[in-house]
Amino acid sequence: MNILITGAAGFIGANLVKELLKESQDTHIIGIDNLNDYYDVSIKEYRLREIEKYVGSNQWTFIKGNIADKALINDVFHQYRPSIVVNLAAQAGVRYSIENPDVYIESNVIGFYNILEACRHYPVEHLVYASSSSVYGSNKKIPYSVEDKVDNPVSLYAATKKSNELMAHAYSKLYNIPSTGLRFFTVYGPAGRPDMAYFSFTNKLLRGDKIQIFNYGNCKRDFTYVDDIVKGVRLVMQAPPQKKNGEDGLPIPPYKIYNIGNSAPENLLEFVDILQQELIRAGVLPEDYDFDAHKELVPMQPGDVPVTYADTSALTRDFGFAPSTDLRTGLREFANWYKAFYMKGEE
Repeated sequence: MNILITGAAGFIGANLVKELLKESQDTHIIGIDNLNDYYDVSIKEYRLREIEKYVGSNQWTFIKGNIADKALINDVFHQYRPSIVVNLAAQAGVRYSIENPDVYIESNVIGFYNILEACRHYPVEHLVYASSSSVYGSNKKIPYSVEDKVDNPVSLYAATKKSNELMAHAYSKLYNIPSTGLRFFTVYGPAGRPDMAYFSFTNKLLRGDKIQIFNYGNCKRDFTYVDDIVKGVRLVMQAPPQKKNGEDGLPIPPYKIYNIGNSAPENLLEFVDILQQELIRAGVLPEDYDFDAHKELVPMQPGDVPVTYADTSALTRDFGFAPSTDLRTGLREFANWYKAFYMKGEE
C-alpha cells in the first residue's frame, strides 16, 4: 500500500510517519513538505532524521515541495497512486494569518484544492485531512460538537480550515471520494511547533523575558498530546466513510468530521504553572526561578477565542477512542526533549 502524507516534516506529520513505519513493513510512505521557515527549520530536519531511524527498504520517499505546485502534486499521484492520502500540510497559526494572509490562501486553499483534484483524477480509498478547532470561532456553546454550526470564523486561518471542509464535502458528493476531516485541538509535545504557547513560553523564560498570558489568564485550552492525535489519525485512516446511494439513486457524500481533543480544558494560568514545574524538574530552569516576575497578564489578542473544548463523543462512538494523556505527563515529555535538544552538555 502507498500512503501519501503531506506536511511530513511537520509536528503531527512526522510523528504519524514514524508510527506507520513502526507498525508495517508492507507500507510505502511518500512524504511531501516544503520545509518553509515559518519556524526553526532545524526542528523539521530533526524530525526527518528521527523518521530515518525507522525506515526499512523501500518504505519511505521524501519529496521537498509545495502542495500549491499543481504539476508536482499531479506527478506524485501519477507515479505513486496512493491508496490513502493524509493532508497535514497547511500554514498554521491564528495570529500569523493576520500578518501574512497570502501564504494561507496559497497553502490552505490552493494547495488543498490541488490535493482534491488529484484525488479526483487518481481515485483514492480515503482522504484524511487536518481541520482545526479554530473553525468553532467564538462559539458560546461548549463543549464544541461536530454538529454545531461553524459559520462565523474569527481569523483567516479558521476560514481556510472551514473552506477545506466545504471543499472536501463538494468533492465527496461530486466524485464519491471518501473523506474525513479532523478538527485538532491545541496539539503539543516533544519537537512541537515553536510558535505554540508552551514552546514559546519556554524559550522566553529561558532568556529571562516576560511571557504574556492573554485574556488576563482567563483562557482555557483543550491541550491534546501529539501521541493521542496520531493514534486518532491512524484509526480514522483505516475506516473510510462508506460509499452508498440515497433514495434518489445518487451518491450520499462519503464524508465525516471528527474532533480530536482531550475534552478537559485547562486554565492558562494552571497550564503555565505546570509547565514551570516540569521545566525546573527537567533542569531547563533553575530551582529558584522567579516565575511571578516573568509573567504578564494582558488582554485578548485579535483572532483568539477564550475557550476551546472538544466533544469527542463521535470519535468514541465510531472508534472506541478518546485522547487521555494528562497535561503534566505531556509537558514532562516536552521538557525532557527540550533539555536534550537545546541544552546538550549543560549540567
